[in-house]
Amino acid sequence: MGVLRSSLDTSSEGYRHNRENQLAVLAQLEEQLALAAAGGGERYTARHRDRGRLPVRERVELLLDPDSPFLELSALAAWGTEFTVGASIVTGIGVVSGVECVVIGHDPTVRGGAMNPYSLKKTLRALEIARVNRLPVVNLVESGGADLPTQADLFVPAGRIFHELTALSAAGVPTVALVFGNSTAGGAYVPGMCDHAVLVDKQAKVFLGGPPLVKMATGEDADDEALGGADMHSRVSGLSDHFAADERDAIRIGRDILSRINWRKRGPAPSPHAAPPRYDPEEILGIVSADTKVPFDPREVLARTVDGSEFDEYKPLYGSSLVTGWADIHGQPVGVLANHRGVLFSEEAKKATEFILLANQTDTPLVFLQNTTGYMVGTSYEQGGIVKDGAKMINAVANSTVPHLTVNMASSFGAGNYGMSGRSYDPRFMFAWPGAKLAVMGATQLAGVLSIVGRASAASSGRPYDEDADRQRTAAIEAQIEAESHAFFVSARLYDDGLIDPRDTRTVLGMSLSATHNTTVEGRRGFGVFRM
Repeated sequence: MGVLRSSLDTSSEGYRHNRENQLAVLAQLEEQLALAAAGGGERYTARHRDRGRLPVRERVELLLDPDSPFLELSALAAWGTEFTVGASIVTGIGVVSGVECVVIGHDPTVRGGAMNPYSLKKTLRALEIARVNRLPVVNLVESGGADLPTQADLFVPAGRIFHELTALSAAGVPTVALVFGNSTAGGAYVPGMCDHAVLVDKQAKVFLGGPPLVKMATGEDADDEALGGADMHSRVSGLSDHFAADERDAIRIGRDILSRINWRKRGPAPSPHAAPPRYDPEEILGIVSADTKVPFDPREVLARTVDGSEFDEYKPLYGSSLVTGWADIHGQPVGVLANHRGVLFSEEAKKATEFILLANQTDTPLVFLQNTTGYMVGTSYEQGGIVKDGAKMINAVANSTVPHLTVNMASSFGAGNYGMSGRSYDPRFMFAWPGAKLAVMGATQLAGVLSIVGRASAASSGRPYDEDADRQRTAAIEAQIEAESHAFFVSARLYDDGLIDPRDTRTVLGMSLSATHNTTVEGRRGFGVFRM
């Protein structure tokens, strides 16, 4: 492969301005991540510890292999809503007894770990990742059940949790429940549906109806230990497979379970000779433009991301607004599609289509680095076939079966989001940089379109057009779209799997690739009809 040669001037004013902007955005991200990590805050965390219980993140840390990384997912779920940042649950991918697992842990310092609509979406996304990538699941359970005031948004879709757990078991993917506290009502089915259930003495409470509900339903004055305690389930009901003396004992048992599952990855192993990039990933902060309207060369990012900064570019002189080529990330071969100057023309669409077909022929995972304003519009481009050429690209993306990993670096607008494997096209993982934006189009363009439509409507009906009202409406719409395209807003709604520091892109892609290789990596050989 050829080695990428960087032309980045780290002493330039533009570099310094870009870097300062990225550091400011990252500081805002760190502030929100700290809020998520704080859970219910000092008061409720102290009360939790006073009861002899560990916070959820300490449980996760004890569960994972020492000094191993944890790829947290959806950390900003529920940001900007009435619910706590992080949505009262921690999800991510980590290594337990040498096995890559999806970990799902309730945070009982936030309203007793109750599930709200965002924690439900976050849980379901984690289980989807486990199913698609064939990853065992460890549930760290302590939840009071549903957030009852929002039950209308929870009851029906929450049943999918149990569906996913049973589907994983049917597929031979182990599921484990470590129950540290309440596992009430529908939550009782989590240990009930998992392959392995570990209950902590004097803490675990697993029952369909707690004492208050039993009293209301039957008139019985029930004792919670007799109704759903660890001792009862271990001796009488048989729900518990393992009786744990305390939390640390439960985590030890959970690690022992994972050590005995005889797990084997089905994907190819990485090369043991992966070389780091020749350029410092720290410099990525000065590459990405402070103004998302200003393009930047993704090769500069790749030079600081791929193994040895080596990149075999495909069709470099054709469709140059899209960079395509072959590389390795942490020893795993990948194909890369990266937007350069934003707009996708017919040439870029056809180039991408061919490249995706080639990747599927060779069972090579694809990395999409988004920075696109969408497909080109205009009379000459419509007559030139931009719709059918864009359709080819979207067809190829939709029907590709090799793993897709997507990162929104700066902008992801319009159908370009679809063609570059956005969320609706089921990438195995999708992340974004904290300054990125996602919307149907830019705020100025969207407001302008509505203004033009309004003027045309007034003219066709013979009405005078209110210019003052138009200016006010345009300003309001621009502000709305700017807010709704903000990376925090997008990530809060789980349109990606989390915001990442651009400097960590190589690490995150490497961990994601490793996770996808738990299942077979195989491309599609037959596609649908391509409109020629």
